[in-house]
Amino acid sequence: QVQLVESGGGLVQAGGSLRLSCAASGSIFGPVTMGWYRQAPGKQRELVAGIGSDGSTNYADSVKGRFTISRDNAKNTVYLRMNSLKPEDTAVYYCKLVWLAHSSWGQGTQVTVSS
Repeated sequence: QVQLVESGGGLVQAGGSLRLSCAASGSIFGPVTMGWYRQAPGKQRELVAGIGSDGSTNYADSVKGRFTISRDNAKNTVYLRMNSLKPEDTAVYYCKLVWLAHSSWGQGTQVTVSS
């Protein structure tokens, strides 16, 4: 059983910053891809950023230049640094791990950006 525990969400003013963390525990083997997704009310869940086992990263166009994803393999933790936050970044943010033929989601953390 793999568990993902997210933290770091909250309320911030536009232009502010937050850092999300997602710590994984349990039986995880092989190359692991980590990612952050978000879902705003009435919208579909979308990929925000991903990081491969080789450290390669990809970002949604809407967050490029503002968000940075990183990982600490020793801690099985993935981070999302969010700068210059906008009201349209308001959503529940979820982390996801993919390894071999398995995947697991975090419980989500609310990010609210006020104008």
